[in-house]
Amino acid sequence: MSDSSYPRSPSAPLVYHHSSGSQGVFVNSPSEAGLGNSKSWFTYEELYGITNGFSSQNILGEGGFGCVYKGCLPDGREVAVKQLKVGGGQGEREFKAEVEIISRVHHRHLVSLVGYCIAENQRLLVYDFVPNNTLHYHLHGEGRPVMDWATRVKVAAGAARGIAYLHEDCHPRIIHRDIKSSNILLDNNFEAQVSDFGLARYLAPEYASSGKLTEKSDVYSFGVVLLELITGRKPVDSSQPLGDESLVEWARPLLSHALETGEFEELPDPRLENNYNQSEMFRMIEAAAACVRHSAAMRPRMSKVVRVLDSLADIDLSNGVKPGQSEMFNAPQSSEIRLFRRMAFGSQDYSTDFSQNSFSQASWKSRSEL
Repeated sequence: MSDSSYPRSPSAPLVYHHSSGSQGVFVNSPSEAGLGNSKSWFTYEELYGITNGFSSQNILGEGGFGCVYKGCLPDGREVAVKQLKVGGGQGEREFKAEVEIISRVHHRHLVSLVGYCIAENQRLLVYDFVPNNTLHYHLHGEGRPVMDWATRVKVAAGAARGIAYLHEDCHPRIIHRDIKSSNILLDNNFEAQVSDFGLARYLAPEYASSGKLTEKSDVYSFGVVLLELITGRKPVDSSQPLGDESLVEWARPLLSHALETGEFEELPDPRLENNYNQSEMFRMIEAAAACVRHSAAMRPRMSKVVRVLDSLADIDLSNGVKPGQSEMFNAPQSSEIRLFRRMAFGSQDYSTDFSQNSFSQASWKSRSEL
């Protein structure tokens, strides 16, 4: 390897370190880690190299922020390189500050940031590669096998844990701002990992009126994901009859009917062919209904959604307990579930903080176990 084989980054001076008998690496400053180490700054040339020149053959996906390319670091670690669209209006200092926050986030249900690059007006982020595509792909991709109900519950619970961690255990707390099924990545065991947190600035109804997003905006967006898992429908589908293109608006009257009567035959994905546990389906319908309420204040916190979904998804492989077979489904309704149901119905007779009721005293998993 020679100095001349790597053009200098237009954004920062390169320092080339070389020691006898070892391969040199480029770094942006003497104190920063180089290629192949986590939490590093990358030069544009390095990322250009590991993605084969940002080849179309390496494209993993393309969205509102730009293209994502697969790459491989010299140590063999596979990564996903997100090339953000130029002209985002974000300055170098703001971008660095945001990335530094994101880089400190570590959770099994959140995609890890490996590093980033700033080169003139280029902004690139380097993430761990998650091999099994996205929830959107598995739910809506043409020719895909039907995702079974147990897997859907597992994905929902995992994604909820990741989002709850961003909201309640990060310092500072992080609002995702772009929760959707295409931002929920899956590994080969269908464990969910939420990606792209901290980048977007839209989605929930209150944003249209106020321009502000809160944790409850994320809750709304997650409710849409729950509806996708329940129904198998896309959030917006122009192939549906006029007036039914929006999943949420189509589902609202059906959710109300389900909560009032316990009947929900029109909601579940017909491709499931009724292969689901009725109690679990109803609990997820309740969770979705509470999350997509018009009033942000009346939506639950994500930690409460986690507790409801964990009650469905936890499978102790050591003793063979499967979803729908635990005693909780045969037990009288808990105070926690009753409260969540009141939220879905829109009852005003509860504290949105929940700190003074039995919900906070539940024997479910604490946040530290998420």
